[in-house]
Amino acid sequence: MSDLTDAEVDEILKKERAIGEAFSPAAPVTDRDLFAGRTTQIRQLIDLVATRGQHGIIYGERGVGKTSLVSFASMIVDDTAVRINCDTSDTFGTLWQKVCERVTVTLSRPGVGFAAKEKEVVIAAAEALPKHPGPADIEAVLSTMPTGKALAIFIDEFDRVRDPEAPVLLADTIKTLSDQGVPATVIVVGVADNVSDLIAEHASIERALVQVRMPRMSPEELDEIVTRGLDRVDMTIAGDARDRICALSQGLPHYVHLLAQEAAKEAAWNKSEHITFEDVLEAMKKAIDRAEHTLAKGYHAATQSPRAVTLYPAVLLAAALAPGDDLGYFAPADIRDPLRAITKKQYDIPAFSPHLHELCEPARGQILQKVGQPRRFRFRFRNPLHQPYVIMRALAEQDLAPEIFDHFLGGRTARKRS
Repeated sequence: MSDLTDAEVDEILKKERAIGEAFSPAAPVTDRDLFAGRTTQIRQLIDLVATRGQHGIIYGERGVGKTSLVSFASMIVDDTAVRINCDTSDTFGTLWQKVCERVTVTLSRPGVGFAAKEKEVVIAAAEALPKHPGPADIEAVLSTMPTGKALAIFIDEFDRVRDPEAPVLLADTIKTLSDQGVPATVIVVGVADNVSDLIAEHASIERALVQVRMPRMSPEELDEIVTRGLDRVDMTIAGDARDRICALSQGLPHYVHLLAQEAAKEAAWNKSEHITFEDVLEAMKKAIDRAEHTLAKGYHAATQSPRAVTLYPAVLLAAALAPGDDLGYFAPADIRDPLRAITKKQYDIPAFSPHLHELCEPARGQILQKVGQPRRFRFRFRNPLHQPYVIMRALAEQDLAPEIFDHFLGGRTARKRS
């Protein structure tokens, strides 16, 4: 930086600010022009909001962009949308208190004086809500919305709610709203593998419920994020640099935003409008430094050992490279090939299976989780953001050769794209 003039530094800092606005690794995308991909899910949401009596559930892994989708959908339906975030202290009643504080309803009130006619008043719906509302109360309040106004209610991060009654009551509310034809669409959003994990099973609401699953993003969708962001700041990127960003991101928009942002800043400080493979390598190192403290802490808990030589780091890295299903789960057999490539040794399943199970235990930070029955267990990263982090850290510390990365992830990305 010493060879840059003050004017050049000012110009680069201005460019950095623009890059920071073009990519959003830490917050939902709120700019329509920067929202990329998810065409199928957007169409599903538009259709269900437009259909009276229909409600929806958006579910998928943490970090796949559900909140960005909800933010974008809220903009599409404009002023007819209400979006709230749940937290661990919420109950069914507090959720609807949050919703109703953002909704107005029309009520009839007695006029002043003898034989005065009733008059209509518009108030916040929360004022008409009982202290401990039930499904019938929600239906009654939402039925008093101004005529002709349809409402889309997005309840985000519903999986954070700890009130055991909330899922059952919410299912009953959806059924009541659907049966009564109330012009309000409830869309529940949360981390889950399926609908029954997010909301209580209620067979009678299946006909009124549209299930919107959010898988990890495809290489084409990740490409679109990079392209839209760089177009905004008048920058270009080399093909191998773009491919490395998409492969490292593992279908998670957080990482494609983070890596593209850091690579673009690196190029800017090199006084270039074109991002190279070398810029992405530097971006990867900065992404590791910027990673959440919980990711680094989880990695250390999973891999630490008093022994000089331990298999935990290699098994964890092999798990990160293993081909998973649509929900991120892999079988022990799936890590055999990457483990052999990493260690240059042949390990049979009994040699590393105990490590997989221990990585699911509190002593190892529960970095993995398992499902299934003995001899048929499947595993995945509890927090999907750990998967790219483990790979980038191994590349940065030269514990993973680039050719092994390309073999297991680069080739997989290319196959998906083709």
